Amino acid sequence: MCNTGIAKESIGTIFLSGRAVNVRKRPTMWIGGLRGGGGNGSTGIAKESIGTIFLSGRAVNVRKINPKVPIQEANSIAQSSTESSSSTALSPSLTPGFKPRILALVDCKAKHLIMSSESANEDCLAWAARDTSGVLSPYKFSRRALGSDDVSLKITHCGVCYADVVWTRNKLGNSKYPVVPGHEIVGIVKEVGSNVKGFKVGDRIGVGTYVNSCRSCEYCNDLQEVCCVKFPTLTFNAIDVDGTVTKGGYSSYIVVHERYCFRIANGYPSELAAPLLCAGITVYSPMIRHKMNQPGKSLGVIGLGGLGHMAVKFGKAFGLKVTVLSTSVTKKEEALTLLGADKFVVTSDQQQLMAEAQSLDFIIDTASGDHPFDPYMMLLKTFGVYVLVGFPSEVKFNPGSLVMGMKTVSGSSTGGTKDTQEMLDFCAAHKIYPKVEVISIQYINEALERLIKKDVKYRFVIDIENSLK
Repeated sequence: MCNTGIAKESIGTIFLSGRAVNVRKRPTMWIGGLRGGGGNGSTGIAKESIGTIFLSGRAVNVRKINPKVPIQEANSIAQSSTESSSSTALSPSLTPGFKPRILALVDCKAKHLIMSSESANEDCLAWAARDTSGVLSPYKFSRRALGSDDVSLKITHCGVCYADVVWTRNKLGNSKYPVVPGHEIVGIVKEVGSNVKGFKVGDRIGVGTYVNSCRSCEYCNDLQEVCCVKFPTLTFNAIDVDGTVTKGGYSSYIVVHERYCFRIANGYPSELAAPLLCAGITVYSPMIRHKMNQPGKSLGVIGLGGLGHMAVKFGKAFGLKVTVLSTSVTKKEEALTLLGADKFVVTSDQQQLMAEAQSLDFIIDTASGDHPFDPYMMLLKTFGVYVLVGFPSEVKFNPGSLVMGMKTVSGSSTGGTKDTQEMLDFCAAHKIYPKVEVISIQYINEALERLIKKDVKYRFVIDIENSLK
């Protein structure tokens, strides 16, 4: 293990034996060896130097490439480089305006490296969380270069999901700061790669919860990329194809492979399209998979937030009889009048609950707070289906609740590219619109606090175009 330590500030990506590795700058470095050669570690040098990478007490030359150079070309250059090379002269086409050397410490292994600087062109404006407080503030960074199959879009709107709280506050223990959240993205295409066929400059498109996948497993081949056996690359807080950390839609633009972009129908408002890319598809996908689109069937919806209100809307569009199941009687009026549900049941009232026993063909549970499951399972008819899309800390029910009546319990998470495009088109055709509160990026910290307190009806959407400056 390297004992010299590395500072938090990222200075870019290096290609180590043809593999992309993130590099972080060390502001004060005391590693043995002279600038031109090795050493035994007895002499401290290089305070605030930015000319050489020191690995295992040895100076190693670094070549720097323009971030606009495609990843394939960078890899080719990296693989053709040799450890013995000491030249700092680089092709002007690769390094316009660049100094030839950068100081960094990577893995404590001596390698000849080629580096693509993140700081060379920090043209993407964003708001990011820097630590577990989750507080967001203005931030600048550079996006990866546009590849031949990529689309670059100027972001106009981005929905606010509870996932943004989870990763900005490191609730899963894997946040990669700085975190730029946001995976309900709508924008305008500003540039396309040479191989892109499905989109052109000026098109209005969306990007959802993931931006890449292996594209070769059985699930990717079935356009169910969310189930990719190698796990899809999430829109933020994951590792992108160039080795950098993905950054989401709280930003001015994004570069995404065209496969993971979606058409937004003409006339469908951008601020209303954004929540469909997570909240919408999360409930639509299991409803289609479990055939909850049969007119006349009955659906129960647990939870009336961003996901729950969309489940109600889809249920009504499918011709279902929709019952909202809630512990709060205060939501009755909005469920029946605003969202058009057919029935409202206060689940804390045992008399109301028992009156609905074996009345529902389907239940979609969107609640993430801990709650009992047996009382809801007994509401299902024989062969009924219970789908969980929320994230309580545990799922616990009596086996009899499942076995008696031959019921099915299923989980679901967003959806594949085919289902997502189908859902967007369905919403446009049937005029299904989420209920949103449009905010400025400057209000995002207050919005996240309100989201935690469930004080939103029913989705915050950031007006990126008019507030991120």
